[in-house]
Amino acid sequence: MRRLGTWMPATVAAGLLVAWVALGAQQPAARADRAPRARDGHPNLNGIWQAMNTAYWDIEAHSAAPSAVRELGAAGAVPAGLGIVEGGDLPYKPEALAKKKENQANRLKLDPEIKCYLPGVPRATYMPFPFQIVQGSSHVMLVHEFAGAVRTVYMENQTDPPADSWMGWSNGRWEGESLVVDTRGFNDQTWFDRAGNFHSDALHVVERWSFVDRNTISYAATLEDPKVYTRPWTLQVLLHRHREPGFQLIENYCYTLDYDEFYPVPVANHD
Repeated sequence: MRRLGTWMPATVAAGLLVAWVALGAQQPAARADRAPRARDGHPNLNGIWQAMNTAYWDIEAHSAAPSAVRELGAAGAVPAGLGIVEGGDLPYKPEALAKKKENQANRLKLDPEIKCYLPGVPRATYMPFPFQIVQGSSHVMLVHEFAGAVRTVYMENQTDPPADSWMGWSNGRWEGESLVVDTRGFNDQTWFDRAGNFHSDALHVVERWSFVDRNTISYAATLEDPKVYTRPWTLQVLLHRHREPGFQLIENYCYTLDYDEFYPVPVANHD
């Protein structure tokens, strides 16, 4: 009985080990199979998504810091973050690093977000606002709550950028399970975060959108800008699907300092 009692658990353990190894070998395929599918067979990215990190403050690793407006106290403090840049620091050219530091020191005057300008790419993806993906066979649209920013990804009839713009000109293609978006034609007016990280009009961004599971997207963007950086670099974040019943984008007017001048509150007439 003792021998049987010793032998049986070992057999069960061996069986579980074999099952565990087999399951591990099947996980990548299972993960791909769980991705929702569009009618054309490609992964279906439709939905409302949002990043949950501190990259909108600073895409590099950073410690907690006081608010640029001291009167806000803890309400405006910068939360610490691990950063989303692969390999750590951004590869700035020396003169560009000096400009980044100047941007950061004067962010209350210079940050395009404060003026409610369009956020650009990839900043729009990891701001603390939801955005919606509307996927078709010939176009994919990204509709952002912040500043009402809209970007069209051309899957067919692709052309070069007709002019520089805030959100650039995006052409897309499928590479296996990933949507790859190639964007050029940027102006030099947007930043990557509130810390003053910036680019020039030579920016070129290649994004990869891939499902981790049906409610999580792995988003990676490789950025190249020879005027500002010594080499291409990559950032990566996870995007989470909003599943709350009835969740939708809300028209989000930016409340800038001159908001009341341009959008006066109507006064009710009780006469």
